[in-house]
This record gives sequence, C-alpha cells and structure tokens, in this order.
Amino acid sequence: MIRVALLSDTHGRIDPRVLELVSGCDIAVHGGDIGNAGVLACLQPRGGRVVAVVGNNDLPRKWPEEERDLLAAIPEQAELELPGGTLVVIHGHQTPARERHERLRRRFPLARAVLYGHSHRLVTDRDAAPWILNPGAAGRERTYGGPSCLILSAAEHRWDLRVWRFEPTVVPRRRSPTNTQKNQLTR
Repeated sequence: MIRVALLSDTHGRIDPRVLELVSGCDIAVHGGDIGNAGVLACLQPRGGRVVAVVGNNDLPRKWPEEERDLLAAIPEQAELELPGGTLVVIHGHQTPARERHERLRRRFPLARAVLYGHSHRLVTDRDAAPWILNPGAAGRERTYGGPSCLILSAAEHRWDLRVWRFEPTVVPRRRSPTNTQKNQLTR
C-alpha cells in the first residue's frame, strides 16, 4: 500500500498541519497554484517523491526570478501509476466549472481518480468512475472552512480516502489606533 498526500492551492503558503501529514506519506501531490519553490521544497514525504502541476496563478511574473526555471519544468498535467490504478493530476482551470466532473470523467476515462484544484473547495466525488477529487486549499487563501488536504491509501485492490480539514488559522491584524490613541500620539 502507498500513502499519497493530495493538496492544492497553497499560493505560496502551506499550513504546517498539512506538512505534518505529508511527512507520513510516501508521495506528495500538489494540484497547482503552488506560489513559489519554497512550498515544494518543504513538502517532505517519507518516500521523497513530490509531483506537482502548474495552476493558473503559477506564472513567471508571480514567481521570484531565480525560481522561474523550476516553474518552467512543472507540467500542466501529470499521471501517477499507483497500485490499483492511475491518478491524473490537473489544476482544473482548463475545464469550465459547469459540468467539470462530467467533463473530467469523459477526458480521463481510464483513470482511477482525477485530482484537480482551482476552486479551493474540498470535494470528494466518488459516485462514479473515475473519482473526482479536489483537496481544497492547503494554504491560507480562500480555505472555505479551514486548510484541507486528502490522504489516499492505494493498494492493488482497494483505494481509501481520508479527508483532513483543519480549523482556520487566525492571523492577527494590526489594528488601527482609535481616535483616543491618535490624540495621545499627536500630543
């Protein structure tokens, strides 16, 4: 059996609780909108293998100049041969939201599962083959209930999926001074 961490939409920041789960997996798979090379570098699955695809926000102008060669090497689509079937990885912006699951099933009929990101919404559609999976956002942006990821356990005759959603991390904002504080500062 192989354990595969499925995540997406980090936009340059990955939740440390997701990283902890990744460390217990054999492979880490990122479904795009990575944000920078640092995100991929901190993915440390025990098997050492990291697979990623680019998202619509993974553009050279949004990545540091010194990381653009790495960005250019990341494909738009990946296929992983796992025990019991193929996992296809695509960001999802290439497919219109309307009927996305049906379109992905028609496009990849031989896959056991298709992983996509883009919407930041956690979805596990296992009602038909192939499964259509969106791990939600593993960073801070638009997590819709908190950072999330999926852990796939793939064996020759059975695939199991575990959903992980964490409480949102509250990032303290600098408060603007009140009128009283402003008056005290100007005295």
